[in-house]
Amino acid sequence: MPKSRPAPDVSPPLPAPVNAAKPGGIRNLPDSALPQVAGFFQLLAEPSRLRVLHLLREQPQCVGDLARACGSSTANISRHLAQLQHHGLVHREGRGTHVYYRIADPSVYALCDLVCGQLARQHARIAKAGASVLRP
Repeated sequence: MPKSRPAPDVSPPLPAPVNAAKPGGIRNLPDSALPQVAGFFQLLAEPSRLRVLHLLREQPQCVGDLARACGSSTANISRHLAQLQHHGLVHREGRGTHVYYRIADPSVYALCDLVCGQLARQHARIAKAGASVLRP
């Protein structure tokens, strides 16, 4: 009796590996720094902080303006800003009786744009797939 051959693998090819040896890559960090990396991602895992970062992308703003734009209390936004400042993402600057915040490290937007671009592509694929299913 002839032996059956295994079915050929028809899965799509894997994407080319990303060059992880770039400066600043995870390969250049000691294992002891990984909790700090995780803390950075945890910081960005809060929608209100992402909204604040987005608003600060345009121009420096005071706490009251950010609170109104976010629909939150000034106390809540102040707590988020304190965390962002502690991690070096925003800079605090007093101007008279107001305190203004601005982005201290614009590289955070590269990460946000990368993630948002990936999500936009996923949503487009899902919408396209859904539209093709709904066609008669």
